Amino acid sequence: MRRRPALYLLSGLVAAAAILPVAVLLVIGLGAEATVAGQALEVLGNTVALTGLTVIGAVVVGVPLAFLTAFADIPGRNLWTGLLTAPLAIPSYLGAFAYFAAFGPGGEIADLTGLPSPNVQGLAGATLVMTLYTYPFVLLTTRAALRNLDAGTVDAARTLGMPLRQALLRVVLPRVRTSVAAGALLVALYTLSDFGTPAIMRFDTFTRVIFVEYNAFGTDRAALLSLYLLALVALVLFLESRFRPQQESPGRRLRLPLGPGQKAAVVSLAALVALATLALPVGVFGIWLVREGTAAFPPATVFNSAYASLLAAGVAVAAALPVAYAASLGRLGRTLERVTYVGFGVPGIVLGTALVAVGLQVDLLYQTLALLIFAYVVRFLPLAVGSARASLERTEASLVGAARSLGATPGEAFRRITLPLALPGILAGAALVFLEAMRELPATLLLRPTGFETLATHLWQVYEAGYF
Repeated sequence: MRRRPALYLLSGLVAAAAILPVAVLLVIGLGAEATVAGQALEVLGNTVALTGLTVIGAVVVGVPLAFLTAFADIPGRNLWTGLLTAPLAIPSYLGAFAYFAAFGPGGEIADLTGLPSPNVQGLAGATLVMTLYTYPFVLLTTRAALRNLDAGTVDAARTLGMPLRQALLRVVLPRVRTSVAAGALLVALYTLSDFGTPAIMRFDTFTRVIFVEYNAFGTDRAALLSLYLLALVALVLFLESRFRPQQESPGRRLRLPLGPGQKAAVVSLAALVALATLALPVGVFGIWLVREGTAAFPPATVFNSAYASLLAAGVAVAAALPVAYAASLGRLGRTLERVTYVGFGVPGIVLGTALVAVGLQVDLLYQTLALLIFAYVVRFLPLAVGSARASLERTEASLVGAARSLGATPGEAFRRITLPLALPGILAGAALVFLEAMRELPATLLLRPTGFETLATHLWQVYEAGYF
């Protein structure tokens, strides 16, 4: 019991660090002399339009694919499921970069085929790319709910004379609508936070305009626009908390037997989506690699990306352990844990803007690797906390009790029993932080030290210079 105050103190410090960027933005916004009301209204319309269209596109693509991968009897179903969910691991700005270069006059498709191809810029292009790289959110949440449904309900509807298609639409789909909504809200959150795709597609959303204002030294305006964006994110997070997927007891799984022609159509649809999300970017980048080689690629960017991400993963795990352990002890710990999740909902461009303001006030931190690592940790700390807490809660309490009965102190029991058992999950959380930090673009652009280039910032520089 004597160790709990120290544990809660450490957790409180981590939670305070997590909400620091939001507090900084509020202070700047309250003291700002600039006004952005007119500009914010126009950008708000663009942001809402992109978010709404992306959500619609992700649902239109993700729900049918969820039904097919959950129920349809197609060859290689597990392989297709993996391919169709793989876009979730790819930064959307990589897809935007490939589509921007592949389509339009002078694009790779026109050069290779001699045929004209449409431009994919503006709202249409941004919606296309965001849909292709966010639909797995809807696919995964919907598919998980579908696989828990009992096929008996469909059989009952069929025995009452309802055709299979109507049974799926009127019996199955209503039972998974909360899961569809949960996935759609995750799509909305990702779209609101994304910077690279709107910027590459040259469409003014909040993230792109904030970056432009920052580059024009309009810190106050950037902070005010960031607050508008945070308000939208907060609204989506509130709605997401109201749409938790319903849990049902798993029953007999539904199977949809398909004829040869139907199987071919389903496989063709899955192949088309995989082609658009995976094959096209890999093909474009492969063409460039063959054409130009690797002579112009600076290897230091790989080291910088890995080094910064590794540091972020280590610091995130160190910060997550006291938070996760405190969360397993009582209500105060769980409250502090929830506070640390604030950073995950803050877009990278907003986080970067806030910490730039901190750096300008504290010269020792401005454009330092330490500030960049701090941004990574605040942004992705929930990944480490969630994984660590799940691992800690799975450890057998009886083992800890046995160690205590043999004279071990709480600290010794944690170090020698709990920590080794939870280590695999903790390392998994560190790996998630590492991967997310590797692909983080806006916060890295704003906070990296002078001359410190990562893979993400190098890609951004060659895009801006037109050196595809």
